Amino acid sequence: MTLNEDLRQRRFLLNNGSAAIPALGFGTSLSDNTKTEAAVKAAVEAGFRHLDAAERYRNEAQVGAALKDLFAHGTVRREDLFVTTKLWNNNHRPERVKPALQASLRRLGLDTLDLYLVHTPFAFLPGDDQDPRDAHGDVIYDEGVTLTETWSAMENLVDEGLVGAIGLSDIGVEKAREVMEFARIKPAVVEVESHPYHPQWKLHELCQKHGAVLLAFASLGHALEPRLLDDPLIVSIARELGIAPAQVLLAWGIQRGSAVLTASVTPSRIAENFNVTALPESAIEEINQQLQTRIRFNSVVDGGQPGFSEVPSDR
Repeated sequence: MTLNEDLRQRRFLLNNGSAAIPALGFGTSLSDNTKTEAAVKAAVEAGFRHLDAAERYRNEAQVGAALKDLFAHGTVRREDLFVTTKLWNNNHRPERVKPALQASLRRLGLDTLDLYLVHTPFAFLPGDDQDPRDAHGDVIYDEGVTLTETWSAMENLVDEGLVGAIGLSDIGVEKAREVMEFARIKPAVVEVESHPYHPQWKLHELCQKHGAVLLAFASLGHALEPRLLDDPLIVSIARELGIAPAQVLLAWGIQRGSAVLTASVTPSRIAENFNVTALPESAIEEINQQLQTRIRFNSVVDGGQPGFSEVPSDR
């Protein structure tokens, strides 16, 4: 269920009833972590009320510093923000899940989270090293824990009131379906790369079936080749409507029922990315029917997981 027809203010109700996630989110995986604090401040001042962080980004403390300043100056109240962070792969053992969350909360300067995600569905060697490798440079996995066990520990965080909701990230449709079926508390959000070149229709349908929200990162294609922002159809629609290609892509994501993330360290671009208005339904249909390119810009296989190397095919 959606709330508010203004795309800038639209929210999607979470399936556990804990909150409603703003459709437009600001991601804190940035090109320059030294600019995190300024970027987060600019995002909130522009109107963003959904912030997406992660232990893996190594800048939670800077996000926390920005939040402290924003709260102190009365720019925004904690209850007006929806804040997410993520459990990294080296903390999948059940006994490590709560301490990992508590460490993230300390860095963010918060008492609770609105959403906590399992950053990827596979576990690394437990310890302080986020990227454990063997002598050959291969990732060292943890075969002593299952995703079922990790998820149970995540559910306990909801029970204790430390997080409002839990979810998944960087996961394929089959593994997500497994979690949906065994979970006592179902994932409220599934965050994956998604855009018109990689629309993730099967995963989108799975989320809708279980009342979960698909949250799209890389919504603008990360400026990688082939450049989604330069796609002739996207550029044509933007020109016809007098808006930026980025605004077309973000509106497409929201209007099909996804929440979307965008990230930048440039204040003018941050403001532009928040100023999203609805597209005509004819434009949505054009994008859905005419864009045939299929490419994933973020290869999780680089982290050592072969299950993410498949060529995207969503229909």
